[in-house]
Amino acid sequence: MQVRKRRVAGRVTATALALALAGAAVALNGQARSGSSLEAAASSVAQADSPDSGSITIDNLAFTPSHLTIAKGGTLTVTNNSDFVHSITSDAIDGNGDPLFDVLLPAHTANIPVPIATLGGGTYTFFCKFHGQMKGTLVIDGPPDGSITTTPKFEQPLVQPPKLHGKHLKIVMRKAKVRVLPHGPRTPMLTFGGTFPGPTIVRRAGAYTKVTFVNSLPRKVGAVTIHQHAGHHKSKFDGQPSSHLIRHGKKLTYDYPLRDAGTPLPAALRFYHDHRMDRTARNNWFGLQGMFLTTDPHDAKMGLPHGKYDVPLAITDRSFRSDNRLTDPFKHMGSMNGAPGMETVGDHVLVNGRYAPYRKVKPGRYRLQILNSSLFSTYDLALSNGIPLTQIGTGSGLLPHPVVRPDITIGPAQRVDVIADFRQQAGTKVMLTSITRTDSDVTAKALMQFRVKDGPTPKVKVPFNLARIQSYHVPKKVAMTWSFGLSSGSHQHWTINGKRFDPRRVDHRVKLGSTERWKLVNDSPVTHYIHLHEELWRTLQRDGHPPPPWEQGYEDTWRLDPGESVVVAARFTDYTGKFMIHCHMLDHEDDGMMATFKVVKHR
Repeated sequence: MQVRKRRVAGRVTATALALALAGAAVALNGQARSGSSLEAAASSVAQADSPDSGSITIDNLAFTPSHLTIAKGGTLTVTNNSDFVHSITSDAIDGNGDPLFDVLLPAHTANIPVPIATLGGGTYTFFCKFHGQMKGTLVIDGPPDGSITTTPKFEQPLVQPPKLHGKHLKIVMRKAKVRVLPHGPRTPMLTFGGTFPGPTIVRRAGAYTKVTFVNSLPRKVGAVTIHQHAGHHKSKFDGQPSSHLIRHGKKLTYDYPLRDAGTPLPAALRFYHDHRMDRTARNNWFGLQGMFLTTDPHDAKMGLPHGKYDVPLAITDRSFRSDNRLTDPFKHMGSMNGAPGMETVGDHVLVNGRYAPYRKVKPGRYRLQILNSSLFSTYDLALSNGIPLTQIGTGSGLLPHPVVRPDITIGPAQRVDVIADFRQQAGTKVMLTSITRTDSDVTAKALMQFRVKDGPTPKVKVPFNLARIQSYHVPKKVAMTWSFGLSSGSHQHWTINGKRFDPRRVDHRVKLGSTERWKLVNDSPVTHYIHLHEELWRTLQRDGHPPPPWEQGYEDTWRLDPGESVVVAARFTDYTGKFMIHCHMLDHEDDGMMATFKVVKHR
């Protein structure tokens, strides 16, 4: 298997996140978490003789041993006996946000060295960047050197991309240099309108909108196609991966009615991005992403935070070279485009295009509409002070009722609409973090910082009744089962129903005006995030049971762990033509985990 070399984000433990704020115990994910500094931990290490070398073996998605001690200045090697690419990556980071060690481990390779000789004494947790459930602990026996950092410096203010209003908009795609990292040169990126993320399109729910996209990107980028995620529009405006393309020097106007069967689509944070076949991951990595926010004045009338207290956030990860240019994980990809073990992750998490930003807030309630626009990474969102988040919606609209959650897992392309409560927090600094999940592929990381200042805030409330979900008859019979799997053979690929994507093939036909029940099944050994285009989808069941409260609104992207299944339903209204179903881990989509359904007229 050909391997793409990548750097991976340094991960910080939930304990370290708490220490960075208060140096005391806090509650995260509903559990009390406490700790002391890494230097103190190191001092407790027994100074008895420790081995000068150690080795770890990877079998069956596990590090063996998962805990070992090595003398300061010693050596460590890793052998990967599995069929997948792995990494051994430290949770601790340096002052630039890079992990203290981060080594790629190709499948079936032996005795790969891990650079630990310069590490000071202490306890270092590590993980696999591709399979976050793989974790371990390395103890360096010796005096600490004081160089360990676990949180970024939060040197940049949070920015909001330019907002575009109006019924006919024009966005020129071009290469531009944008400020991403706090120091050094700006980063060259492919952009919508010269910014990353691109301009935020802001429209009233149900307001007919046209957007003309102009391809002024470098010629070598080639043609692109734009998908408005969670939209409802004609097939040719859906971001077809191999047709209706915008070639170099050309333009195309997309019609977005923002209505379904004449009724306004619910207000929500959607987004737009390139959707070109085989190049979706590449073009998104280099910058072709932007937010699409629809609003409803009724939200403010209900008492929800609005105006400057309503903050859209796009979270994504990228890796950078020493000159602040993006790394190119696709350069030597060849024919292994997105194949198993080839997933693209970054070592710096960006919020609205900036690394480790901060925002000054008042001691009140804020509405955070959060998008995970990462290619592959999942985050488990929590506030570092232990105060829970109140989820009021998804990326497809408000929930029927609010749900108080200590943490919220959000995968690629998913969005959550939450209320963050900073009341009685004046004078503190609160981080939005991703915490470690022991049962999943998520490890901890600091995302951004809220600096809570004194000052009056408007009175807002979170009403119990938020939105009414359409009720309609759903047939009891499953009309289509979509199984997400892994092909066999020497070169494995991601598949749907055993087949890789072919734009010439239609995998399922639906009659316009009908309602169908579909079943999504994960038959593969890893988690996927499955996105269905075009309609307002409802979740009927998860693993044969009613969905949890946060999945009882409209959805468009579902997390499916290995062996899980989800039953969904939609009414197919307004438009005929081809639409997509795919994994929104974009490397998986590019490798073939995508299929086509076609809406046809009654005969």
